[in-house]
Amino acid sequence: MAINDSLDAIFNNALWNICYLVVLVGLSAYGIHRYSIIFLFLKHRNIVPKAAGKFAELPKVTVQLPVFNEFFVIRRLLKAVGNLDYPMDRLQIQVLDDSTDETTDIAAAEVEKLRERGFDISLLHRVNREGFKAGALADGLLETAGDFIFILDADFVPPPDVLKNCVHHFTDPSIGMVQTRWGHLNRSHSLLTRAQAMFLDGHLLLEQTARSRSGRFFNFNGTAGMWRRECIVDAGGWHHDTLTEDLDLSYRAQLRGWKFRFLPDVVVPAELPTDMNGFKSQQHRWTKGSIQTCLKLLPAVWREKLPLLIKLEATAHLTSNFGYLLLLLLCILILPQSHAAHGGWAQTLLVDIPIFLATTVSITTFYIVAQRHLNPKSWTRDFLLMPMLLALAIGMSVNNARGVLEALFKRPSEFTRTPKYGQETTLLGRSRKAHYLPIRSLLPAVEILFALYFSFCTWDAVKSGSWSTVPFLLLFLVGFTYVSAKSIGFWIKRPGSVLAPAGDAVAGT
Repeated sequence: MAINDSLDAIFNNALWNICYLVVLVGLSAYGIHRYSIIFLFLKHRNIVPKAAGKFAELPKVTVQLPVFNEFFVIRRLLKAVGNLDYPMDRLQIQVLDDSTDETTDIAAAEVEKLRERGFDISLLHRVNREGFKAGALADGLLETAGDFIFILDADFVPPPDVLKNCVHHFTDPSIGMVQTRWGHLNRSHSLLTRAQAMFLDGHLLLEQTARSRSGRFFNFNGTAGMWRRECIVDAGGWHHDTLTEDLDLSYRAQLRGWKFRFLPDVVVPAELPTDMNGFKSQQHRWTKGSIQTCLKLLPAVWREKLPLLIKLEATAHLTSNFGYLLLLLLCILILPQSHAAHGGWAQTLLVDIPIFLATTVSITTFYIVAQRHLNPKSWTRDFLLMPMLLALAIGMSVNNARGVLEALFKRPSEFTRTPKYGQETTLLGRSRKAHYLPIRSLLPAVEILFALYFSFCTWDAVKSGSWSTVPFLLLFLVGFTYVSAKSIGFWIKRPGSVLAPAGDAVAGT
């Protein structure tokens, strides 16, 4: 009782309520925007994009494969590319390899096999990684023979008909880019991959469909999309001053008047990160890069003569990751606010319920709509994952808020690859993760502190009889506990052996 009295004396101040309310209003604004995306998706979901016509003669297409240390998946990628259903005399393949490990040797052997089959394929190996992925794409563009460029990351497995499904949309001369939807090779691998798949399905189905079909700006997702070469050049080419070169070029191209098209029914499957450190690295890069692009291009969006709704949507899109910074502030403010004076039923009716509908309910609705559309017969199983999805988003707030702050303070960082291990990997030791060791970081320690903090918050809520807040506090507790535990788990059982892709000879075996 004395502890509660002391906390009340410290925190019983209107300032905490004001700060808390400001943060929640900011999160609610993004929640309302999420509802607008749902509305636009439902409004336009039956408007299927169709090619304006068909090329009488298929144009030449260059397939670019940017690669960096993709030891486990490079063979799978090149075998899939070798199965593309497109005339050989109309197809050029570039392996843009910046690798510093055995990937280059494996790629060279596979490239030679494809060359013997008659493919126009080249291995362009750089030794300096200047500009990272954007630099590799820019260098490759100088040697492209195709009028259209299909870009594919190493962990993707393109279906044979993907080029033909994309290229005819460019019979409309205003189309600058066509994006396909990502599938998930290892969706059922673990709880983490199932949650990631739901996150990506929401973005790739709802957001991309809603934006593309309503005339809003949307972005190339960095892979599994086809560009008109003229569009890339006209927009200024690939820049490497942000970590999201895809988002950057997308906005510059659309500001130049080019139109983009999203094809949700053309699916290119890919491998999801299977470990927490890889997932965090990917999310940090996407979050930081999006804020870098926001700072770079949002002023240009507002200077253009564009409809107000397009400017507002672009603003919400480019600033959306600021939500992680607001979420982190919410985490800090929860305990002080719980001991501040409450406005009774009036506050509950006018503030608490509307904010709950704008935040938690909007997120749940967003991802359920996506799963309901993609999996009409089995979406209820994914509904049961919603608490874990919310907890994971909360647990990632420290990692992603760091990305936002690094972008705001212009702290430089490398383009860090996301480790992928391949469905065809043969396990030679205790863990397939031995080949790629994550960078040691203090971030899990911060996440552990937040887990302890929310343990106390939950205990405090139980002691004070605030039972309605306990389920929400448990989401925070579970989220930070899960993310921190999965992050440090790799180092607790550090693997002591390496792997080789299936089919590789291993010394001594």
